[in-house]
Amino acid sequence: MLTKIRNASKARFDQVDVYKSNLKQDIAEILKSEGYIADCKVVKEEGVELLRMSLKYDDQKNPVIHGIKKISTPGRRIYAGYKKLPRVFNGFGTVIVSTSNGVITGKKASEQKTGGELICSIW
Repeated sequence: MLTKIRNASKARFDQVDVYKSNLKQDIAEILKSEGYIADCKVVKEEGVELLRMSLKYDDQKNPVIHGIKKISTPGRRIYAGYKKLPRVFNGFGTVIVSTSNGVITGKKASEQKTGGELICSIW
């Protein structure tokens, strides 16, 4: 999903479709609330549920997403406590964390004093 978003924004596509899962939907909602994508909605095409995300660009058609990087992989899970959560570009970026309270941003995880698995960072 992250690679599809990265490639679509660099190619300046208006929207990108990925197969829906609860984790992907939670990540997309965070990206929408943080202002990295314009909209996300669930569409059903040919019996398959897709997550359609509308990408966001500035006035000169430059993508709002400058970079997106996956942190945890299936072969190497990365966990961090709330005191050790990384800061992305000194607070200008966002880290997404999967906690026991659900998928939230690193800032909210610090406020709630919960750590978890680091999913990705975006700037």
